[in-house]
Amino acid sequence: MDNTRIDFVLTWVDGNDADWLSLKSMYADNTKNNGTSINRFRDGGYLEYWFRGVEKFAPWVNHIYFVTCGQYPKWLNLNNPKITLVRHSDYIPVQYLPTFNSNVIELFIHRIEELSENFVLFNDDMFLAAPVKKEDFFCGGKPCDAAILDLITSWDIRDVFPHTMLNNVSIINDCFNKYEILSTQRKKFFTLKYKRYLISNLLLSPFKKFPGFRDLHMPTSHCKSAYERIWQRFGAELCETAEHRFRSTGDLTHWLIKWWNYCEGEFQPRSTDWGKCFELGDIPVETIKKSIRTGKYKAVCLNDSSMEIDFEKTKSEIREVFHEILPEKSLYEK
Repeated sequence: MDNTRIDFVLTWVDGNDADWLSLKSMYADNTKNNGTSINRFRDGGYLEYWFRGVEKFAPWVNHIYFVTCGQYPKWLNLNNPKITLVRHSDYIPVQYLPTFNSNVIELFIHRIEELSENFVLFNDDMFLAAPVKKEDFFCGGKPCDAAILDLITSWDIRDVFPHTMLNNVSIINDCFNKYEILSTQRKKFFTLKYKRYLISNLLLSPFKKFPGFRDLHMPTSHCKSAYERIWQRFGAELCETAEHRFRSTGDLTHWLIKWWNYCEGEFQPRSTDWGKCFELGDIPVETIKKSIRTGKYKAVCLNDSSMEIDFEKTKSEIREVFHEILPEKSLYEK
C-alpha cells in the first residue's frame, strides 16, 4: 500500500463579494488586458461539487487546503478535520497584499504551514469526475505530467497569458540545452502516452531552443522541495512578479517549476487522455455534460471563456449534470 501523503490545494475567490469588489476597484488600473477582466474572477457556482468529487473519487487525500483572501461559502464545514481555510495573509508576505494575481497566489503555495511534500494544485475550475488513485498524481515520489512541446502564440494583444509563458521558457532556455535534454530524457518526451500530442514533440524537436510547452490545464502535481529550489535560484525574479497585484505581462508562473521538472526528468509521463479542459463557449455544453456524466475523463477543467456566452445558462446546465453524478452532500458541507 502506498503511504505517501498527498494534499490537495484549492484556490478560490468569490468575485461577487461586495467588499472584495470594492477592494479590487481601489487597486485596479485602466490597463486594457485580461488580468483584471471579470472572467478572471467570476465563480462558476458549482464549488460544492469539487468537494463532493474529492470525497467520492479521492477519499485517500491526506488534507485539503482551501486558499482564499478570507472568503468562504457559508455551507462549507470548516469543522471537518481534513480541511483548512488558508488566507492569503497566512502565507504570502504582507508587502505583496492584497493581491488579485493568481500567479502570485500560486507561487507562494509552498509556504503554507504543514503542507505535505507532495501536493496537487487545483484551480477552482478543475474537478474530479471519476475515481483517481495516488499514482495518477505521483509515481515514485515524482509528479505525473505530460511534457509536450508547443509554439507560443496569441490572437489577442491584451492577453497576458502568452507573455507569462514566454517569460517562463526564457528562463528554461537560459539554463538548459534543449538537445541534451531531449537526448537524456528521450523516453519521457517521446512516449506513446502523449497520443496525438507526440507529433508536436517530434515536429518541434529540431528547434535549437525550447519554443514553449503545452499545458493541458489540469490539476498540477508539485513537490515543495522543487518550489524551494526555484525560489532559491530565482527569488529576485519571482519577487518582481509578487509586486504585480493583477496578472501582468511581466509575470512568472508556477508552470516554471513544472517545466524545470521536465528538463531535469523529475516527473513521470501521464496519459494525455487522463483529463480534459473544456473552453466554455467553444465546446457545446451537451458535449461537456456527456463527458462528465459518463466519467470519460478522470478530471475536467471548465475554463471560463473570453468569448461572450450566456454564463448563467451554461452554469445552470453544468450544475445539473454535476448533481446527477454527485447528488449527496459531502462531509465538507454543513
